[in-house]
Amino acid sequence: MTVMTAAAIEEFLDEVFPHRQGTIEGVDDMRATMSLAIEDEHLRPGACVSGPTLVGLADVCLYVAILAQIGPEPMAVTTDLNCHFLHRARGDRDLIANAYLVKLGERLAVGEVELYSAGDDTPVALVTATYSLPDGD
Repeated sequence: MTVMTAAAIEEFLDEVFPHRQGTIEGVDDMRATMSLAIEDEHLRPGACVSGPTLVGLADVCLYVAILAQIGPEPMAVTTDLNCHFLHRARGDRDLIANAYLVKLGERLAVGEVELYSAGDDTPVALVTATYSLPDGD
């Protein structure tokens, strides 16, 4: 069950993380979906989306999935992140990220994020990451 809506998370992130990229499309139980409109600044040579863009959106999307479950927590931080680049991410399409929390514990959250070029069924990257959650004290 979520404790924050997508709109509430957007408002919270506007305060604590205003330089993030991407738009929250939705949150659900242990899940979040985001999109990023691809611009020239996101491209590498060959008109494909750059690795840092893919990893950045995945990281934020997992953070959004966590916030939806635990509420506004600015100090939940990434402690580990691994990205497998699977296919070329098209520079002429939006980027879509689907995050799923595999485990949400008291101190750690572990999740996976699949990234897609909009309209394609084949993932362009798979990211696994762990977040450290602060004490409730």
